[in-house]
Amino acid sequence: MDEGSGLEGMAAPGGEENTAPAGGGLEGLIAAVARDRDRAAFTELFRYFAPRVEAYCLRLGASRQVAEETVQEAMLAVWRRAHQFDPAIAPAAAWVFAIARNGFIDRIRREARPEPDPEDPLFRRPPQGTPEEAAVEEQSRRFLLSAIETLPPDQSEILRLSYFEWRSHSEVAEVLGIPLGTVKTRIRLALTRLRRTIGETA
Repeated sequence: MDEGSGLEGMAAPGGEENTAPAGGGLEGLIAAVARDRDRAAFTELFRYFAPRVEAYCLRLGASRQVAEETVQEAMLAVWRRAHQFDPAIAPAAAWVFAIARNGFIDRIRREARPEPDPEDPLFRRPPQGTPEEAAVEEQSRRFLLSAIETLPPDQSEILRLSYFEWRSHSEVAEVLGIPLGTVKTRIRLALTRLRRTIGETA
């Protein structure tokens, strides 16, 4: 399969019920892509994840075009990196959504927004979706938290305060008793290291 072609034609048909596949499930489909470069398995993965990743990006504040492009990039990464998936580290949905989130972060950075802003839609608590989407979001949250735990204590603490307790930079500075500039520096270093950590497993 050409890594840069064929994705556009795999979007889920409108109105189709995209339930999780039976049998080996999502993990089995990813394994088939990794082992055999199985196009049929990849098509199933695309049909299942494409609408969910797109909805996720839209809830984070992305435009329809950005959401669709993020889907394409994320699913291409799934095809290329299926061999890196380890179900012992993260469930399939958390792994795919981590890839999509990383891609969305990269796109935000490419749009000349280098420093994370707690008021950015990327870091806002997304609106409540369906129960299934909420379950996937919780898996992704737990996956992200486990990655944060691998950071140095000062960096993990500052990310938890900023992005899980939804505190502003100034509030974090007050809680920790450190200068605002130090907060911004630690967040920038922590996000860089966190992305590297997630990239090794996602």
